[in-house]
Amino acid sequence: MKVEFPERFNMADYFLYHNVEEGREGKTCLYYRDESYTYGDAVRRSNRVGNALRALGVELEDRVLLVLPDCPEFVWTWFGAAKVGAVLTMVNPLLPAEDYKYYLEYTRARVAVVHESLLENFSEAAKTARHLKNVLVVGDEHGEFHSFADAVGAEGDELTPADTHRDDIAIWLFTSGSTGHPKGAVHLHHDLPYNTECYAKRVLGVGENDLTVSVPKLFFGYATGTNLLFPFASGGATVLFSERSTPEKLFEVIERHRPTILTSVPTMINGMLNVEGAATHDLSSLRCCLSAGEALPEELYRRWTETFGVEILDGIGSAEMFHIYITNRPGDVKPGSLGRVVEGYEAQVVDAEGRAVPAGEMGTLRVKGDSAALCYWQAHENSKETFAGDWCTTGDQFHVDGEGYFWYHGRTDDMLKVSGVFVAPAEIENCLLGHEAVLEAAVVGHDAGDRLVKPKAFVVLREGHAPGDKLAQSIKDFVKSHLALYKYPRWVEFVASLPKNDRGKIDRKKLKAVNRDG
Repeated sequence: MKVEFPERFNMADYFLYHNVEEGREGKTCLYYRDESYTYGDAVRRSNRVGNALRALGVELEDRVLLVLPDCPEFVWTWFGAAKVGAVLTMVNPLLPAEDYKYYLEYTRARVAVVHESLLENFSEAAKTARHLKNVLVVGDEHGEFHSFADAVGAEGDELTPADTHRDDIAIWLFTSGSTGHPKGAVHLHHDLPYNTECYAKRVLGVGENDLTVSVPKLFFGYATGTNLLFPFASGGATVLFSERSTPEKLFEVIERHRPTILTSVPTMINGMLNVEGAATHDLSSLRCCLSAGEALPEELYRRWTETFGVEILDGIGSAEMFHIYITNRPGDVKPGSLGRVVEGYEAQVVDAEGRAVPAGEMGTLRVKGDSAALCYWQAHENSKETFAGDWCTTGDQFHVDGEGYFWYHGRTDDMLKVSGVFVAPAEIENCLLGHEAVLEAAVVGHDAGDRLVKPKAFVVLREGHAPGDKLAQSIKDFVKSHLALYKYPRWVEFVASLPKNDRGKIDRKKLKAVNRDG
């Protein structure tokens, strides 16, 4: 399948501005709290932001840092910055000052757009930011910085676009930072549209009648795609909320707005299922639920479809490739697998020498497609390891079955070598979830002092179950009865909750540190 874009090309036109040309100026594209906005509103407001950024000295290829919750200003800034040829960088709005310092220094952003609620930490970081020239603050309190509303309100509705090339740098997408600080995967103007054509339009079939809502927030590329870019590219609409994603909030938003596509992660799928009276909530407006970030256990898929009658399309994507490149499809779900390769991409499971392994054999996943990042910023050696020729090596362990479905075993650096055999923590975790007492589980390697690593399980219990030696033994015996003996967790530690990162995944780095220090 060939997807091509014109030489002079800007992703803002592809995602937003074409809607007015195609007659959707009066169509609602965004719902936020009690407000709604049309495509005409989105174009005018994005143009004003682009003009304001230019007035502040932003030029072609300058970085602009977005530090915002999910709100309309995030949308206007994203498209306005893209249209003037700035390079977008987006970070979690709930960070300590030290992390803001890192991102400001790393991106060398000339302008940052920040929400007023974040000013205390951000102001401290901005004091030492050598390249930052201006800050626009969304909200009534802007302190020493510029008011976003005043700066944007002073500008006109028309914006002359930058003369960008399809291969100009457009956006950095940050990795999850499982080791050290997150790295910026550098993407070009055609990268995000390429995946939109291959995955959003041809696999998901996103169209102008779709309304999306997301558990992850817009700063995370997974949600940027599914809950902003995909619906806008197709003339659809999105629902945004700035509050923290909780099961109760998701039920409320779904029942109020009746979206057709829900973007989620396994931890939230589990959380929604475990709300008291979950089955009484009406999710019938959804034609599908998307899951990514980490593999969805088959047990959760079964419970979700039985409870809500909504298909979950589990898949895998990455900051390096922008979005999902292997996925289950509507009407074609193999529970427990991550589905098949998206047309327009290629994927292989290879050994340490880069040779494709036979079906059924575990190895490292590598993927090829025209949404691959150019490099990691300021990480030449890592870039050479990850982006070798046309292939992007993911660091994920997979096997592919005889029918072409891919099965996830975990990150390469999370694999445990037990009794001389590699064990995937995800396999043990998925098994643990089948025990009647287990609500959540995570598995790490533990050395009791004999230099022999064995699995250790951190377990969150369901309501009505009390921790104790008897229950720990029951959990161990359950795993023994379902998996090879050497895979059972030698230790079971009961915890109130598992640490999560800003993408909703279990924070294994923190869990390993807790295990090591504890």
